[in-house]
Amino acid sequence: MARDRVPVLKRCRSLGLDPIYLGIDKKSKKENPRAGKKMSEYGLQLREKQKAKFIYGVLEKQFRGYFAKAARMKGITGENLLVLLESRLDNVMFRLGYGRTRKEARQIVRHKHVLVNGKPVDIPSYQVKVGDTVEIKEKYKDMDRYKLILDTTGSRIVPEWLSADHDNLKGVVLTKPQREQIDIPVEETLIVELYSK
Repeated sequence: MARDRVPVLKRCRSLGLDPIYLGIDKKSKKENPRAGKKMSEYGLQLREKQKAKFIYGVLEKQFRGYFAKAARMKGITGENLLVLLESRLDNVMFRLGYGRTRKEARQIVRHKHVLVNGKPVDIPSYQVKVGDTVEIKEKYKDMDRYKLILDTTGSRIVPEWLSADHDNLKGVVLTKPQREQIDIPVEETLIVELYSK
């Protein structure tokens, strides 16, 4: 299985991205040597695509698949792309506060700790739908791991399109996420321009 093993802070620095969007509170003390240099139009488009891929932990082949699906959907392609990425099960777990980072949320899903509508799902890219209930399995709810996670993420604001019940480690998808509810610093129009070439 392919993995992105690039050090997180180094990657954030090169993309000009604040690590807080990944759920990481650390800051890099080093400066990006290319900061302030003028980038070409292609360079800007590529950087936006790399940012989106890095934030959601998606590799190129899968990202291209999401883009193709977004292009077939009604509405604006760039917004559709972000909605598809935001609706991934690992991202929903992160947004609910049941993972400190998306990588940790993905690991929790992979280790079969998650139920969707009462059925076990271990696929991080599973697309949640409106009305889906996402929860941690009963036998894992008392684990210290989740108490520690909630201590860290308890103050994190759960987006309006989700509702979280932290006492029962459960959440419900209320609506589809809208672009203004997705707080990631990505210019999706540049990604569309890049793939439209």
